[in-house]
Amino acid sequence: MSELCDLSAIELRRRIGTKEISPVELLQSCIQRIEAVDGTLNAMVTTCFERAMDEAKAAESEVLAGEALGLLHGLPVGIKDLESTEGVRTTFGSKLYADNVPDADQLSVANVRDEGGIIIGKTNTPEFGAGANTRNLVFGATGNPFDPVKTCAGSSGGSAVALAAGMVPIASGSDYGGSLRTPAAFSGIVGFRPSPGTVPSENKPAGLLPFSVLGPMGRSVGDAALMLAAQVDADPRDPYSTGIDATLIDPIRGADLSAIKAVFSTDLGCSPVSKANRALFAERAQSFRHVFADAQDRDPDFTDVHDCFEVLRGVVFVGAHGERVRTRKADLSPNVVDNVERGLLYSLEDVAKAHLSQTRIARAWLKLFEEVDVVICPAAAVTPFPHAEWYVSEIDGEAMPTYMRWLSLSYAPTMASACGAVLPCGVDAHGMPFGIQVLGPPGGDRHVLEVAHALEGVLAGNPATQRPLPDIAALSVK
Repeated sequence: MSELCDLSAIELRRRIGTKEISPVELLQSCIQRIEAVDGTLNAMVTTCFERAMDEAKAAESEVLAGEALGLLHGLPVGIKDLESTEGVRTTFGSKLYADNVPDADQLSVANVRDEGGIIIGKTNTPEFGAGANTRNLVFGATGNPFDPVKTCAGSSGGSAVALAAGMVPIASGSDYGGSLRTPAAFSGIVGFRPSPGTVPSENKPAGLLPFSVLGPMGRSVGDAALMLAAQVDADPRDPYSTGIDATLIDPIRGADLSAIKAVFSTDLGCSPVSKANRALFAERAQSFRHVFADAQDRDPDFTDVHDCFEVLRGVVFVGAHGERVRTRKADLSPNVVDNVERGLLYSLEDVAKAHLSQTRIARAWLKLFEEVDVVICPAAAVTPFPHAEWYVSEIDGEAMPTYMRWLSLSYAPTMASACGAVLPCGVDAHGMPFGIQVLGPPGGDRHVLEVAHALEGVLAGNPATQRPLPDIAALSVK
């Protein structure tokens, strides 16, 4: 891949600033790629090419006039279809909002625009972000760029696929139980889950629960960090947004891994992981663990995390979607209905116990980082599966008790309010992308990004752990 749309966001922004390329020709390259491959992948479900071209021409004029340029000036951006965009259809992946056109951008989108980002379109997501398979009743399924009949996971699957296939250099995502991290792993790109409040989310229905966060996605740590720098802000409508983390605005530099103490965990002590992924993680970890000052095999304490997660997620879904399930059940996807109906079975005592468990988990996580710097584990429990299946129902013959259980590698850290980056780490035996998580404590965003950035360089030096690239020619509509 050698088109403009395949270059890194950092390199593209540099070339725009030095007048080596025009925002117009970059946008044209991205549009051409979308038109070539999205008929196969179905990642960019709503486009606004005409508006984007007008903005690209204006961005070009600003460069030529020598005006001050924003962090993302002239860069095409994909926005997850859970984020409201002024004048551009925002469906939330739901038939109930199939024709919804917001009057205003939400803050995360407005900030991207303010920094010069050009919204090229909306990326696919499961209904209301429910489920780790980007499939909904409005647009259908998004295919994995390495095998379009397989899932790209979710709920930020459209953004992950758009990045992997070169449709955009950066994109937005969101993450609760792995909605940003699992798609990054399945598509061979980078996703970063920030600490709660780092990117304010003023529209969360349950604002006092910190688990759902907005965050960046890119093809490299540097690109994701660039997007994050544009997203960070402070907004009192999000109770966890108490100030801007100014350290995240400066360019990310790699950490000295020889001074970093890392914990390696195959399953975080709580997650079902396929035998194949366990073996692959052990093999890949063995190839790079020597770069750390200390690399110890150890499981964090996630006692009772499954009940904790299910109950508190139920609180969110009953509050946000309970009335919809009561009145419009036939128009909703099975994952939304399942979350609400299971949530309604819990008692007040269940909710109280879940809050106590979550507090204990979060404190145990913080205590772990008094001794170590990062935790490294697989990003997903299984290889990508056919998107015709809504979720993973069993792993190696073991039935999953809920449709979310296979995601516990990512939802366990969520319960600890962790921040974390997902890095591509080669492919598995099926030729599908394999990813790892680099996790840290809340507030450790800069440090985690610096460790991930340095580790990314190590992985790039080994053919077995390099970021995989999809076959664009094979994806192109003939």
